[in-house]
Amino acid sequence: MKKFVVGLLVTVLFAACNSTPEGYVLNGELRGDVENGTKVFLKTADSLRRALVDIDTATVENGQFTFLGNSDVPQMYYLFVDGIRGNSPVIMENGEITFKAQVDSLIFAEVKGTPQNNLFMDYLEESRRLGSMSKTMNDDFRKASLAKDTATVEALRAEYFELQERAKDFELDFVKAHPDALISALILEKIMASKVLPFDEVQSLYEALTPEVKDSKPGKRMEKELEKAKTTAIGTKAPEFSGPTPNGEQLALNDVKGKLTLIDFWAAWCKPCRMENPNIVSVYEKYKDKGLNVVGVSLDRKKEDWINAIESDGLSWNHVSHLQYFNDPIAQMYQVNAIPAAFLLDENGVIVAKNLRGPALEQKVAELLN
Repeated sequence: MKKFVVGLLVTVLFAACNSTPEGYVLNGELRGDVENGTKVFLKTADSLRRALVDIDTATVENGQFTFLGNSDVPQMYYLFVDGIRGNSPVIMENGEITFKAQVDSLIFAEVKGTPQNNLFMDYLEESRRLGSMSKTMNDDFRKASLAKDTATVEALRAEYFELQERAKDFELDFVKAHPDALISALILEKIMASKVLPFDEVQSLYEALTPEVKDSKPGKRMEKELEKAKTTAIGTKAPEFSGPTPNGEQLALNDVKGKLTLIDFWAAWCKPCRMENPNIVSVYEKYKDKGLNVVGVSLDRKKEDWINAIESDGLSWNHVSHLQYFNDPIAQMYQVNAIPAAFLLDENGVIVAKNLRGPALEQKVAELLN
């Protein structure tokens, strides 16, 4: 059983609403063995969201410390204690914030007092509860596996999938119940990146967010991603492209469209792609005379690997590649960040299905061509 992880969303920079002109004061309390004079650092992500930069420093006296400042747009910061492993996320928004933590478990700090911190804590509390349940379940599963207790293993497997659904439902329910929470924008951002929900459902959830949340940093990031995603959503016309063929000529999508066209993103190094190739070959051979065309877009780096894989797998359809891995301009145009990925187009070039594999691909092709 793969380890079940409930996303806590504690490593993302974001802005919020509800700011007030008085500024913020964070009153911190550290329990445990902390010497007077210990430094506490407040950090935030840089503009590229790749590293943390120092913002402010405070000093511990009798287990207490304070940060003062002003935040026009509340933002996620990270609190570090000198010499102690780990950190604690806190939203610095104008108002009075209370911070309490055991020095040896900063990640479980209690941060309250302002609206966005209160909502964030509500989300984390339930996430941690689900995470604890998952850990217990994984421990029990491991013990049952070692004891070869198949009945218990099967029961735990069923409980595991049920817990996954509960976690998914919890996050979606949280977004629906709290359209005014910045954490909702972050949840949606994660959901969109994982592609666990159809585009139209994500779009609907985003539209329900309050104007203030939409205007936040994660809200603005989502707006951009949604606009990009619209270009390859089901029901839209597929972007036109051209690319180099194995023999060095240029091939345009518009030149090879059939009654039905499958654009297949793959690579020689991609094992799931290679496993799916026989199925595509089978569907192609069965329906090519009825109007099915396939265009393979390879994300390989080496031309030799690309050509060898085409020959080895018997892929007798059109192929293009810029040999630029995921930087391939066609892959970026179609927002492909994982393969295999596929887009099925009708005779007008409109996307009618996405990422169909195995029997589902043949079923859809048969539905449209028979």
